[in-house]
Amino acid sequence: MNIMRTVLNRLYSDYLMPSRLPHYEALLQHARHEGYRQTSVRAWLAALRGGRAGGGRVLVHRHDIDTDLPTARRMFELEQKHGVRASYYFRLSTLDFGLMRDIERYGSEASYHYEEIATYAKQAHLKDPAQVRAHMAEIRAQFERNFRRIEQQLGSKLQTVASHGDFANRRLGMINHELLDDAPLRARCGIACESYDRELLSSFDLYISDRPHPQYFHPMPPQKALGAYSRICLLTHPAQWRTNWSASSGHNLRRLVEAWRW
Repeated sequence: MNIMRTVLNRLYSDYLMPSRLPHYEALLQHARHEGYRQTSVRAWLAALRGGRAGGGRVLVHRHDIDTDLPTARRMFELEQKHGVRASYYFRLSTLDFGLMRDIERYGSEASYHYEEIATYAKQAHLKDPAQVRAHMAEIRAQFERNFRRIEQQLGSKLQTVASHGDFANRRLGMINHELLDDAPLRARCGIACESYDRELLSSFDLYISDRPHPQYFHPMPPQKALGAYSRICLLTHPAQWRTNWSASSGHNLRRLVEAWRW
């Protein structure tokens, strides 16, 4: 019964759910009404390190673009409409340099949602964390190549990055963030912060992530948090806000193929 419910919820989320973008726009308006400065990870980090964080209310928007570029574009348009800044992290499979340049020109942040540990493990058919760690030098070199290529094509410096959580990471018990436990690599790339760094996470009173139907948010809806917490980080994924048959089907099929080949 639980398996059937999970399948039905997934089908609803991917193919039948009405657009929740009106709720997203209402959230932006609600936050503004409550006096929140709505900003990007990069801008918030600069404020923290520059002693400009202050005691006011802040809502840091982080978008992980796992799939569904059209919805990412629409979320960006809503933010422009309401004067909101945000961070957008793109996987190699979702890179859209036109959209990324538009985001940067507006004053928001476009950067890299990396997953080299998971990618390497799947490509090399490695299922033991110790085997994966034995190849960490190669994995880090792969990350650096990808990072520099994105910077070059984007024409902007990437200052913060965010690790992606793949099904392979969960099976391995390893997070992609582990590859950035390397100070020289960060220094060479000029990475100021990873979005899961303690320095950043500890600056928030509450960290909220969106979830698929029927939960929608964890640990609480942002609408309830606004006014009750001063410093909030909200992590969102476009696919949780509007269905896209093509993007969802492609993503689900790729995952099945990757799992079978791995």
